[in-house]
Amino acid sequence: MQKIIISVTNDLTTDQRVHKVCTSLQEMGFEILLAGRKLENSLPLQRNYKTHRIDLFFNRGFLFYAEYNFRLFFYLLFQKKTIVLANDLDTLLPNYLISKLQKKKLVYDSHELFTEVPELINRPKTQNIWLKIEQYILPKLKNTYTVCQSIANYYNEKYQTNFKVIRNIPIYQPVKYEACKLPLEIKNKKIIIYQGALNIGRGLELMLETMHYLENHLLILVGDGDIAIQLQQQVKQNKLENKVHFLGKKTPKELKKITKLADLGVSVEEDLGLNYRYALPNKIFDYIHANIPVLVSDLPEMKNLVKNYKIGEIITDRNPKKIAIQIEKMLKSDLTLIKENLQKATVKLQWKNEEKILKNIFTNLL
Repeated sequence: MQKIIISVTNDLTTDQRVHKVCTSLQEMGFEILLAGRKLENSLPLQRNYKTHRIDLFFNRGFLFYAEYNFRLFFYLLFQKKTIVLANDLDTLLPNYLISKLQKKKLVYDSHELFTEVPELINRPKTQNIWLKIEQYILPKLKNTYTVCQSIANYYNEKYQTNFKVIRNIPIYQPVKYEACKLPLEIKNKKIIIYQGALNIGRGLELMLETMHYLENHLLILVGDGDIAIQLQQQVKQNKLENKVHFLGKKTPKELKKITKLADLGVSVEEDLGLNYRYALPNKIFDYIHANIPVLVSDLPEMKNLVKNYKIGEIITDRNPKKIAIQIEKMLKSDLTLIKENLQKATVKLQWKNEEKILKNIFTNLL
């Protein structure tokens, strides 16, 4: 049996895209080993494939990436495998070196335009290091895919590569309504949900300001990230404790139950460089599968999705008061047609359709 080692820099718990890829490849008959890192608050894992978490001394900044890439290289070096699959640029170098040293097939899954993330745009020296790695390796890769057409076009034009598109769409699983024991009073209130990383550029500060102008609405933030504490301080300073609630990280199963309670799902990323401009967040697909309308930024990939399937609205003005008016008007309107469109979109937007592309790549490795 051929063995694939898949590597990421996260702790494996909430990465639904990678879990879907692992499951699909396992169903193809591959032996799977997923490698990531271990954090102090990492939750236990129960997967049908093997996993390995790497303990680190450093968990932030340059030292984290340097240590992780070093440890990952030596871990891969002494493991039996046929194929290595690198997820994002921050795992690519050790995988590339192993593929050359040991003559193994290499596959690359780019979840984003890593060199264009907001955290790097204002740090040109660090950005340039990652860019050099990208420029050196990407033109040499033959088996590549990414999350949306805009990013694929960017790489293909810049490096003359052949990136395929595999969107991060959920596996279709009808979710029966189950009462969630949320630590807040939700009766007679409209629930707005944001799920995902609490990082800069996600428009979360804007959403907190918007809540000033909304009565009988709750904003639920599900996830964690670099600016979580900053956001919590903003809520406290602006006395929004009754309108905004942080639920932290949740397992995919818990998250689905919470998402089903919402009246509106938001994805309000800022246009902070090409990575966010081309973003097609998986949370939008989660909202669709939960049958809740969406409100998204006026950015090409997410705007096109909403327009094509008629499943919500696009922010017309990033002014907090105007967004509040748009939300109120949207949730007071007849949502029957949008709900019908959401159901139709769910039928079309399923992992089983994206999986066909994945299986074709691994069946025809170059």
